[in-house]
Amino acid sequence: MKSVEKTIENMLKEALYKAYGLEKDVHIEKPKDETNGDYSTNLAMTLAKELRKNPHTIAETIIAALPDNEALVEKVEVARPGFINFFIDKSVYFELIGKILNEKTAYGAAQTAKDTHINIEFVSVNPTGDIHVGHARGAAAGDSMARIMKKAGYAVTKEYYVNDAGNQIHNLARSIDCRYRELFGEAAKMPEDGYYGTEIIGLAKVIKNEHEDRFLKEDGHDYFRQFGVDFLLDRIKKDLMRFNVTFDVFFSEQSLYDNDEVEQTLETLREKDHTYEEDGALWLKTSQYGDEKDRVIVKSDGTYTYLMPDIAYHKNKLSRGFDKLIDILGGDHHGYIPRLKAAIQMLGGEEDTVEVDILQMVKVLKDGEEVKMSKRSGRAITLSDLIDEAGADAIRYFFARHSLNTHMDLDLDLAIRKTNENPVFYAQYAHARIVTLLKKAAEQDMLVDASVNEYKHLSNPYATGILAVLAQYPSVIEEAAERRIPHRLARFIHDLAQNLHSFYSAVPIIGEDRRKTTEALNLLEATRIVLKDALDLLGVSAPERM
Repeated sequence: MKSVEKTIENMLKEALYKAYGLEKDVHIEKPKDETNGDYSTNLAMTLAKELRKNPHTIAETIIAALPDNEALVEKVEVARPGFINFFIDKSVYFELIGKILNEKTAYGAAQTAKDTHINIEFVSVNPTGDIHVGHARGAAAGDSMARIMKKAGYAVTKEYYVNDAGNQIHNLARSIDCRYRELFGEAAKMPEDGYYGTEIIGLAKVIKNEHEDRFLKEDGHDYFRQFGVDFLLDRIKKDLMRFNVTFDVFFSEQSLYDNDEVEQTLETLREKDHTYEEDGALWLKTSQYGDEKDRVIVKSDGTYTYLMPDIAYHKNKLSRGFDKLIDILGGDHHGYIPRLKAAIQMLGGEEDTVEVDILQMVKVLKDGEEVKMSKRSGRAITLSDLIDEAGADAIRYFFARHSLNTHMDLDLDLAIRKTNENPVFYAQYAHARIVTLLKKAAEQDMLVDASVNEYKHLSNPYATGILAVLAQYPSVIEEAAERRIPHRLARFIHDLAQNLHSFYSAVPIIGEDRRKTTEALNLLEATRIVLKDALDLLGVSAPERM
């Protein structure tokens, strides 16, 4: 069975071309009022100015041109001022149950792989401290996006860019040296841009335990540098694993220098006449590609700006065969987008080869007040703090419910509440309810039966409400993947859970009529499969008991 939305969209496109010779994208949505049908479009209103006709007349003309061989649609009506409302033949939904029971987690997945290899880079926290709340939002977004895109048929590589070169790592080594010496009673002075996190003190203690006073007698800078990066990156990896986030590649910035890729990239830009010298610095002609001004890539003292190794890094990505590069960056990087896109074009890519998604700020609330510091450490709230407070499932789901480019409040009191007010509890409880019912039925020797192909007892609106949502799953996956909007899937999960809870409360499920019970159990199992799969795509578990 095709996606219901896709079927209706195709019908409208065919009718629009037949009636007016136009080829346009069509948008449909589910009306809030069920009397306005199962799906509706304002297509006629959007065409009124172009066609110079009354929207109601346009709608009637389009309806008259609709193909009449689609069994999915029971009837189509016009509602003023020109909405086209589709009413679906609910019996067509029932074939979904068998389809889901047989396909299981393959339901909703792309039927063929897309010929696009995508690199998604996210988090990329400097290995100088722990992951904070803003980075945590990026971790949830990037991982969910990658999971959804894989489901939609894309080849996806999740990548973490390890900033293990440059001045920040030099300052990390100096900070470790200072904390190390303090453990021996020395009054060492922290560098001006040093790192004061408690993790640096813990790191210094590990070095003292392993090497005692060795680095009081010899220069430990190179050791502190490498050990510090490895130690802190390992902490980051462990926190991410607790958050159900893993990466395919951890790419070292230092490797770009070790392999002369930064210098080679710079030479390529020079050879292609994309640079010029001014005031002793080397500039990149990014203004020729839409940036508001040119950018310095080599400062007058001969050192690189941040942009130069970043260009080399993206050139490396392209050399690995990726068709699309997606970067998820913090809100302070918004102005960075045009210069990066310009550099990609200079290296032979297209403007849309690189796509940058900007994360907005997260405000953490507890007891109705904003929380800026961790009680445990007295410093900025870390991912580890959030997981300890509310659990990885709640934090990931709360992040997933909001568009990346919107500011959001993370209410920790709500996140730990075991009531239906808590959206993650509401969704997970729906799954647990189904599992409990299936187990109870099994104890009475009533089981799911995928061989059933006729459903005579599920004509109630609660059952068809669930089926209408299940039918959306393939198009939801496609939309969330193509538009990079994990929050679309979170909305789907809520709708599915809501319909399940309504069905559970209103419809007797286990009864004396075995056939009627089996039909209900089949519907529940189909719902459970999709609900669990959708939660997994957001990195959230589906408990069997709550």
